[in-house]
Amino acid sequence: MPDVLLRKTLLLLEEIRHEGGPPPETPLRRGAVMAVIRNPFAGEYVEDLQPFMDDLKPLGLQMARRLASALGGPERIEGYGKGAIVGSDGEIEHGALWHVPGGYAMRELLGDAKAIVPSTKKVGGLGARLDVPVTHINASYVRSHFDAIEVGCNDAPRADEMAVILVMTTGARIHNRMGGLAAKDVKGEDGLR
Repeated sequence: MPDVLLRKTLLLLEEIRHEGGPPPETPLRRGAVMAVIRNPFAGEYVEDLQPFMDDLKPLGLQMARRLASALGGPERIEGYGKGAIVGSDGEIEHGALWHVPGGYAMRELLGDAKAIVPSTKKVGGLGARLDVPVTHINASYVRSHFDAIEVGCNDAPRADEMAVILVMTTGARIHNRMGGLAAKDVKGEDGLR
């Protein structure tokens, strides 16, 4: 398989102190890391794409480490998600290659998190933005952590590129009032509850 050719990375950090209500004791930190890489399959149909997932694994782990570190360390992470934007000479299936290396990198770094890593992908042009879904790392039914982080880059992806993305949060939405399963009550047995 071709090497992963990296053009640039972006790191987005957010610290939310309130959303119109009282400030919490600890601000919510959210972040995203994006890597813009050459799409080795751009402009042609390739039957066997799967070997490229193995090539992406080191990049996934590097991105997960960088983002978790920027948010205060892996032990602070409570929410996660992933996504990909494929340039116009590619296809949606090329973005699907990020599911395994992106998701398993975060789960490995976070100590075998139980919940499925939510994901989204699309084909888009320069400046395309993507709303990347977020859920709790150990239980998908924790409503307080249902969220999304919008990610994009003004000059990516070019037609022959794709942008692969990881997102993480340090807690629930500020002023969450949806009820349901609380993060403190997660059993973490099956990734759901």
